[in-house]
Amino acid sequence: MHPAAMTRSHAATLSCAGLATLAGAIGVGRFVYTPILPAMVEDLGLTAGAAGFIASANYAGYLAGALGAARPQLPGHRHAWLAAALLVSAITTGASGLLSDVPSLAVIRFLGGAASAFALIFASAMVLDRLAAGGRPAFSALHFAGVGVGIAASAILVSVLAANQIGWRGQWFASGALAVVALIVAAPLLRPNATTVPTRSSSGDSHRLVDIVLAYGLFGFGYVITATFLVAIVRNEAAAVEPVIWAIVGLTAAPSVAIWAWLGRHIGNVQAFALACVCEAIGVAFSVLWLSASGIALAAALLGGTFMGITALGLIVARERAAGDPRRVLAAMTAAFGVGQIIGPLFAGVLRDALGSFTAPSLVAAAALVLAAALAVRPSHDS
Repeated sequence: MHPAAMTRSHAATLSCAGLATLAGAIGVGRFVYTPILPAMVEDLGLTAGAAGFIASANYAGYLAGALGAARPQLPGHRHAWLAAALLVSAITTGASGLLSDVPSLAVIRFLGGAASAFALIFASAMVLDRLAAGGRPAFSALHFAGVGVGIAASAILVSVLAANQIGWRGQWFASGALAVVALIVAAPLLRPNATTVPTRSSSGDSHRLVDIVLAYGLFGFGYVITATFLVAIVRNEAAAVEPVIWAIVGLTAAPSVAIWAWLGRHIGNVQAFALACVCEAIGVAFSVLWLSASGIALAAALLGGTFMGITALGLIVARERAAGDPRRVLAAMTAAFGVGQIIGPLFAGVLRDALGSFTAPSLVAAAALVLAAALAVRPSHDS
């Protein structure tokens, strides 16, 4: 029997709660490090390698969280895990302003990364399940827009604080407070709900699932170097646009999921995923090859306009290609993504210290994104 259709207002409320979840745990909790980083580098004397190590610790936590969230027999209810993840994300974000040494910052960013992965996987599984059961899958674009909203909000917050001479510690404290606000808005998602989607019994297409998982890992590596160091690149090469560059990323990210989802319905989700990877590769290359205000602004727009679209499309394609618990499929994708993210900042930071610029690692990242596109559209091994 078909479940009762969900009203548009219920779907919107649910999706907005999911939006707040991703805004707080991902948009703020993970990505606010990027606009705060240049001030930390100046005050603490961090090398690019040290900054990359701290970023990679966050991504290692993200990987650990993804693996933990994949466990089929986690004790307790998933609503409680989601609430705890959002709380830990907010606390670790704010507490980052209390620390000064690289090991301590790496530890707290690791914990924040684990919390953000739990939040993404549990929130997305619940939102996508309920929307599918209620016949409102198109509202998933509103859920995934949360990352862009969080990036834009935190970018504006950090920019305003910096303009008022509030240093990086105060910026972390305020970002933690912003994450608490997101937790409050996410409350409707934290209440138990009996709606679930029946598990499919088909075996799926395991070969094509491997391809999309590998492509997703390459995407993690390909986007994260620019996402981590873009503001630092701007400070060195086009300082005039530094106050607005991260806001451009967030503002272009917010509507991007809806745009790419629309394109996916017209040309196919796999083809849209591949096209978005190629567009992002162009943006990553522009960030180091077109070193003017307009060039870097375009690079920021291409990054923001694609990375959450790729994230959403990748998860949707993986669910199409695999049977079973969607949480496990989401976790497998997130783990692959996490491995790419761990390698990326370390690779870029070390190469930047050795060569004096982010050009070489960024071009490698662009090549990885093109390879991800090729893997995604590769025909099935069985065809």
